[in-house]
Amino acid sequence: MTLYVDADAFPNLLKPILFKAIKRLNLKTVVISNKKVTIGNSSLINYIIVELGADEADNKIVELIKENDLAITADIPLANRIIEKKAHAIDHRGELFTEDNIKEYLAMRNLMQELRDSGEITKGPKPFSKNDVQKFANQLNMFLQKYCKVQ
Repeated sequence: MTLYVDADAFPNLLKPILFKAIKRLNLKTVVISNKKVTIGNSSLINYIIVELGADEADNKIVELIKENDLAITADIPLANRIIEKKAHAIDHRGELFTEDNIKEYLAMRNLMQELRDSGEITKGPKPFSKNDVQKFANQLNMFLQKYCKVQ
């Protein structure tokens, strides 16, 4: 399994958690972004910087990801594309996207986008919190325990 990180909006608070998991499990990781983003220094991590553009990083992740790989992304349309390739996706707040729930998340995201586009003022997401960090750490750990052998 290879881990892909949609890194442009990856919270700094999660970097040490992710880096520890990468080292502990010898997990091949690809960090993809539009600018330099560092999770940590390791021969296990490959950094790819794509051209500027709304979906350049997303397209590169979809191009590279294979069945049963894992991506970390808060981008719901990207998570949907990942699930369609029979891979896995976890968001920054610890939500595991699956075939069973991704369409619901996508529908809600599209509805909120339509409301914003029509001029409706909507609240943005809640601020990222320590509780979100803990949920992410727990979900990542559960996923990796299920799909990786601890070294």
